[in-house]
Formats: sequence, structure tokens, C-alpha cells
Amino acid sequence: MWTNKKILIIDGYARQTLPMAKAFRKLGCKVTTLCFSKLDVGYATKYANKKILFGVEKENYDAQLAKVKEILKAEKYDMVVPMTDYSATYLSKNKEELSQYAYIAVNNWDVFKLAINKEETMKLCEENGLSAPKTLFSSSPLEDIQNSALRYPLVIKPKTACGSIGFSIIKDFEHLKKVVASYPEENGEYFIQEYIPQGDMSQYGAEVFRNRDGKYSSVLINEKPRWYPIDGGSPTINIVINNEAMEELSKNLLDKMNWEGYANIDFVIDERDGQPKILEVNARISAAVMLNYMAGVNVAKLLLENAFCDNVSVYNDFKKGVSISCCLTEFLWFVKSKKRFKSKPNILFKRRNKDVIFSFADPKPFFVFCIQSMKNYKTAMKKRKRL
Repeated sequence: MWTNKKILIIDGYARQTLPMAKAFRKLGCKVTTLCFSKLDVGYATKYANKKILFGVEKENYDAQLAKVKEILKAEKYDMVVPMTDYSATYLSKNKEELSQYAYIAVNNWDVFKLAINKEETMKLCEENGLSAPKTLFSSSPLEDIQNSALRYPLVIKPKTACGSIGFSIIKDFEHLKKVVASYPEENGEYFIQEYIPQGDMSQYGAEVFRNRDGKYSSVLINEKPRWYPIDGGSPTINIVINNEAMEELSKNLLDKMNWEGYANIDFVIDERDGQPKILEVNARISAAVMLNYMAGVNVAKLLLENAFCDNVSVYNDFKKGVSISCCLTEFLWFVKSKKRFKSKPNILFKRRNKDVIFSFADPKPFFVFCIQSMKNYKTAMKKRKRL
């Protein structure tokens, strides 16, 4: 049915490129990956029929958009799928224009901006009584924090960022002033909210697909017992679980947004009351998307059906207990964490688990991923330095 549908995947350096390219190929599609380097996993994978190098800097918004337009005008594509917040943002802002060339698998800007801006997500939660951290909504937070109901410790984070970049825990007002004064300009605008104590609890996420009719094709809840950096970062392992409260919160939030398509929602459980709290919505294909395929949900098929079919599949039965992990970040967690021998599942003995990068069937991406990770490690950790 999908034979020769042409798919353009943008940002081939993102690890989620691998399961998405594989899934589209298995459905019979022709896959092109748009990459920044020959060391990108999307350039190395055997599942890409065609690979294109951007030839522009990652942070050059205008040049990237111009390149995408050039590609879409020169060659017919049926669907464009972004892998990062950055590309998803410029695709959403320019969706009306780009849609004349292909189906753009992002939400319209009026919806998308509610997710890409974490402060806007928190406002939506507060207005609709959805469980989330208490947030200071202010254009002058240093002036208004003293008279707010928030109490220390607090959290400062960028309104738009990912992977714990710009995140810091604030212990008092003097610390807050110091952090604000030295807050990196490249992190963008910041906002302040309460710190949610979680003790030894895990972090959690929801992989959700809400189709164009407002119906849910899948809601997959997962536990994230380990993450790196260990003081707040991206998960090193994700495990499928049941949690009805998070499932309902996910649906309520995306209903209020009038969301369409795939979304990834992050949660934390507050140890004070045992309730899950919404942290943010990742408005593009997440690094945890492989978990869907492990559990039996075909996200690539859902994207195609939502774009081109009258009916979109619904997945109600998931394989529980399956997991994905990244061996490189698992190793870094093991080196740094004092809980290295206490965390479950054991880092060395994991059943029903797949690595998000390594595959005997497609081994080359793992080696380029290792090389690129080593090259970028210091820069990546510098971006995540706590102030």
C-alpha cells in the first residue's frame, strides 16, 4: 500500500532516525535522510535509500529552511518528518507554504507553540486544572518571585530547550540572582517553577498518537529509572508500564491543545502526594520512539494513515515490560551514579531490551554514533553545566 511513498526525514543525527527509517522502509517507502555529517546515524544506516548533506550550520535557521525548500521543490516527496525541536519549529512556522510540496508531519503553529514553549504548556495545565509544577508566570521573575507563593528550592529552565540544557535547582534568592546574571544567552528565555521532590522514584513518559479526528491510536506509558546527567537529563533506559493516571493526564492535555499526531510527554511523580505531574511536551518524534515498535505500535504506519487514509489504526494491547536503552549513556550513568548496583533492572542483565543504536542487522550507525558522541561530549556537558 505504501510502496514508493517518498519520505524525507530531517536531522539524521538524531538517534530516533534509525527506528523511523527502518519502519518506513519495511512499509515499502523510499526514505531520504537529511544530515549534517557523514557521521550522522541517518547517513550511516542501511535503511535510507538516499542521503543528503545539509551543507549549512545546525543553528542557521534561515539556511536550513532554504535548503528544505530547495529539496522539496527539486524532487517530489510525499511526507516530511522532523526529528528535533529545531526542525519541527521551522517546519511548523512555515507549514502553510511547505504543504504545497508535501505533507508536513507537524502541527499548525498555533497548536505547536503550546508544546514547544514549556511555560505555555504550564499555563495550559494551570488553566485547565491539570497536575503540573507550580509556575511563576512573569515577565520580571526576579522582581516578582519574592511576592509569589513559590518556596525554595526552585527550578529555573529555558522556555524552549531539550535534554536538561539550562536546567538548574535554585536554593535561595541570592543563588537565583547569581544564576540569572550568568544565564547563557544561547539558552534563550527562562522561567521559574517549584522543584518537585521525587526521592528515589523514577521519571516517566507517555508516547502518544492522537489522530486528526481527536481519537487516540496509542498511549504508551514508560518508566525511566535512570538518566544522564544524573542530576537531571535524558533517560538511559525506558520500560513499558501501566499507569492510568498518566494516560488520562496525557489525553486531557492533548485534547486541550487540539493536538494531532505524535507527542511525547514527560512526567515526574511528586513524593509528597504520590501524584504524577506534567513536566513538558516534546512536539516531535522522540528518542524513545523505538519503544513503540518494541511494544507493537507502528508509528510510521500511523503517520502515513493519518495523512493519507480514511481510517487510522488503534493499538490497545501493548507488550508490557519491554525496554530500550542506550549502552553509551548507561555506561556513563554507571560510572557516575552511587546507585549503580541498586538500580533495577540491573544494568548488565536486562531481558526483553533493545539498544536504541546498536543492531547486528545495521551495525554501522553504532560506530559513527560512538565517534560523534566522543567528539561532542565536552560541548554537550558544558551546555548542561548547572549554574
